[in-house]
Amino acid sequence: MLHLTHSDLVERARAVRLLVLDVDGVLTDGKLYFLANGGEAKAFSTLDGQGIKMLQNSGVAVAIITGRTSDIVARRAENLGITHLIQGREDKRVALDEILARLQLSYDQVAYLGDDLPDLAPIRCVALGIAVANANSFVREHAKGVTSLRGGEGAARELCEFIMAAQGTLAAAQNAYL
Repeated sequence: MLHLTHSDLVERARAVRLLVLDVDGVLTDGKLYFLANGGEAKAFSTLDGQGIKMLQNSGVAVAIITGRTSDIVARRAENLGITHLIQGREDKRVALDEILARLQLSYDQVAYLGDDLPDLAPIRCVALGIAVANANSFVREHAKGVTSLRGGEGAARELCEFIMAAQGTLAAAQNAYL
C-alpha cells in the first residue's frame, strides 16, 4: 500500500495513461554487479513484471527511462512488451517530454516511479510522482507518495496495482487467474 502524502492520489491515478519507470533502484535493488568477464548482471522481480503486464493489459502504457545503458535492460523491456525505452539519459525530464510528445499525452496523465536525484524532475512534474520506499530521502520528501515496498522488491507492482485499483481494473485482472 502506498504511503499517501496527498489525499488526491487516487483521483490522480484515475487519469494515468502512462507509467514511467526508472531501472536501477526501482526495477532492481540498485546494486550494480560487474562480472570478471566485463559483463554485468541485474536482478529483476517477477512480481514487478507481472504487475507491468497487468497494467499494460488494462490499457495503460509503460515506459522506461534510465541513466545507464544496458543490453540487459533492453532484453527485460522486450520481455515485458515495453516499447518506450530510453537509455543512457540523465536528463530524464527531457526524455519524458520526448515520450509524451510521441504519445500525445500530458503530465497529468503520467505516473513516474523513481529513487534518486535524476528522477526528481519527472517525479515533481507528473500527476503521480512516486518514490520507492528505499529512495533517497530528499526524493521521498518531494514525491507525492512513497511505496511501502523497496525498489527491486515489488515497488513497481505496488504502483501498478494502485493505478489499476483507482481505475477499477484490478479486480478483473486478478480474477482472470481464478
